[in-house]
Amino acid sequence: MTTAKPIAEIASLIHSIKIGLEGSYSISSRTLELFKKIIANKSWKNAQELMQLVQEQGRILSSALPQEVVTSNMVRRILKIIREAFDLLREKNKEYQFDDGHTTLSLHKLITQTSETSKDVDYSKHHDGLRDVLLDHLQEIEIELETSSENISAQAEEHIHSSEVILTLGHSKSVENFLKRAIEKRKFLTIIIAECAPECRGHDLAASLASASCEIVIIPDSSIFAMMSRVNKVIIGTHSVLANGGLRAACGSYTVAAAAKHFSVPTIVLAPMYKLSPVHLCSYEQDAFNILGSAEGVLPYDSLAAKSAKVYSPIFDYVPPEFVTLFISNMGGHAPSYVYRLLSELYHPEDIEM
Repeated sequence: MTTAKPIAEIASLIHSIKIGLEGSYSISSRTLELFKKIIANKSWKNAQELMQLVQEQGRILSSALPQEVVTSNMVRRILKIIREAFDLLREKNKEYQFDDGHTTLSLHKLITQTSETSKDVDYSKHHDGLRDVLLDHLQEIEIELETSSENISAQAEEHIHSSEVILTLGHSKSVENFLKRAIEKRKFLTIIIAECAPECRGHDLAASLASASCEIVIIPDSSIFAMMSRVNKVIIGTHSVLANGGLRAACGSYTVAAAAKHFSVPTIVLAPMYKLSPVHLCSYEQDAFNILGSAEGVLPYDSLAAKSAKVYSPIFDYVPPEFVTLFISNMGGHAPSYVYRLLSELYHPEDIEM
């Protein structure tokens, strides 16, 4: 457990999320903006001091907001950027030894260079320009975040065709933008939306998609299995993607994915890269995995039955990777079995546990 205290900006972010800041994109953007300010304004002498500062504040975010994994994902991403920026400057300042005047590295250099690990790197060494290089890299990540939704939506034409029947669940902004693009480009679409009780956010999605060029059908969650045989594709969003390719998605997603699997209907999951998390769901972590919401919409607290009943309203479902056909991220389409490779590109192994 960390003994460091949160800086004012971290405390403010935690407070904002706990009192109502919603949406993975909004939280990721705020986290990135916050750490940009830390890198730009805080006093640190070298990469090691900066990494220690980022790790300490990252651990505070993770322990205060265990359900918002995008904050931890962003911290891990920043830590890898710090390592890469340091290595870039180190290589730029390194003097290579050449053989007999040729412009190729010696065999010894090639071997030792490829076998070098981050434990062999002295991050306490000072390199001029590290702060500027880091801010440039973080600017690129910020642009990636801003364009991720548009890049996912642009792939709608490749996966949705005219006269298809699409089923989705609840209300995801990624799914909303994806389907809006499909409605613009394809004709005679039928979109079936499971309402996702008890909050019934599917009604919000139906209202935003209402168009004369497609048919919108809202169904209760209990009708998902009955309707699935008529469906061509299932398209859902997710809160996060776990290391094994499984999902931490809105409650009801497991029902949708299981029914799709039964009828051999492809299940497409829209997940920008910042939702990929290098953590696994363990059996002893089931309680920490979920959040219980209000059951007032199902059984009012002042009703007679509520006095003698316990009602649980979980917010999330775990969807195993074998129920997922394809992930669509801002980098393209990927099979669930390829998630491990994407994680290795996004995060450094030593930063998984921060």
